[in-house]
Amino acid sequence: MKRGQRGGDNAEEGGGPGPGTPELCKRLRQGDSEDGAVDWRQLPEEILLQIFQYLPLLDRAFASQVCRGWNQTFHMPELWRCFEFELNQPASSYLKATHPDLIKQIIKRHSNHLQYVSFKVDSSTESAEAACDILSQLVNCSLKTLGLISTARPSFMELPKSHFISALTVVFVNSKSLSSLKIDDTPVDDPSLKVLVANNSDTLKLLKMSSCPHVSPAGILCVADQCHGLRELALNYHLLSDELLLALSSERHVHLEHLRIDVVSENPGQQFHSIKKSSWDAMVRHSPKFNLVMYFFLYEDEFGPFFRDEVPVTHLYFGRSVSKEVLGRVGLTCPRLVELVVCANGLRPLDEELIRIAERCRQLSAIGLGECEVSCSAFVEFVKMCGGRLTQLSIMEEVLVPDNKYGPDDIHWEVSKHLGRVWFPDMMPTW
Repeated sequence: MKRGQRGGDNAEEGGGPGPGTPELCKRLRQGDSEDGAVDWRQLPEEILLQIFQYLPLLDRAFASQVCRGWNQTFHMPELWRCFEFELNQPASSYLKATHPDLIKQIIKRHSNHLQYVSFKVDSSTESAEAACDILSQLVNCSLKTLGLISTARPSFMELPKSHFISALTVVFVNSKSLSSLKIDDTPVDDPSLKVLVANNSDTLKLLKMSSCPHVSPAGILCVADQCHGLRELALNYHLLSDELLLALSSERHVHLEHLRIDVVSENPGQQFHSIKKSSWDAMVRHSPKFNLVMYFFLYEDEFGPFFRDEVPVTHLYFGRSVSKEVLGRVGLTCPRLVELVVCANGLRPLDEELIRIAERCRQLSAIGLGECEVSCSAFVEFVKMCGGRLTQLSIMEEVLVPDNKYGPDDIHWEVSKHLGRVWFPDMMPTW
């Protein structure tokens, strides 16, 4: 019905009959046999292209063998703008892989058509080398997005640094309109980032480069100073600096939308630097709606520099055990907090800390608690204070400690009443 309406509108505007009109039926039936069957070889190219766009690659390849016209459609540039190379070794992965013959055909016939490209590699060095080999041959392309994704351990880090940089630089130099770059867990370095900036500073909007040990704070600062259209950035905490935040807050820079910081301890007892409150304040003034996402993977004695002053974090994840003291400081210093996930805390109840977070973090709408302890009464009070704004409430049943007011059998009724919807604690699988 909708196709017919569109076709009718098109006719009224003088654009001729569209798909679904009697004219299309006439065109399809020009080569009809006596029994009235449609000759699908006569299907208009623009319609066939639309159909091919919905088919998986393997089905498109089979369809291209029907006739010469369908084969020509199979090779149209529109079908090759977006492609994901899956590079897996049969001995080390059960995932499917892009056939080598297809890779050769893409490089030979469609490399100049590619615009949105990603590479998924397994844990083998051979797969990472294959990805670099493909990248080094994309000399005639102008990519808009590039993603290097390690599905297991970061195999790109096992390559010789010069080999990886050489392949990546080919893309940086030839792609003059790169807008999105995801290169987490790779040996990218400061000089290669300068090449990126020199050729794509006007178009780069998203950069994700967590766990890139060869990049220095000066290298990422160069990107922020030159790429004034950057809206999303992901990096490790050791690259974060007051200078970087001030660069992202300059008048020339667009409003940042998303900043992700991974705070990871490589060795127990590692020391971390502090960020000035004035730098965070400048960031909030310039981009008042930006999301600051922080992932913490620290040992308890490494939280000293954090949450001493107000931090504009919106999404906060603790991947290791975090102390009651640190969670107490979160309630005092994170007024913009929207989501909080605590994987583990220990055996000391978090009653006071949760109540403080409910009082101070007025935008909190999602919380998850793993190996923690909270009394049932304190948890009910927390939910009561937050009210219906809690859209996500993921609490393991073992977290809730029964007291003289509520037990595990009746707490869900009280919580459901304050949430305005049915709620049950999460259950630990028994398999």
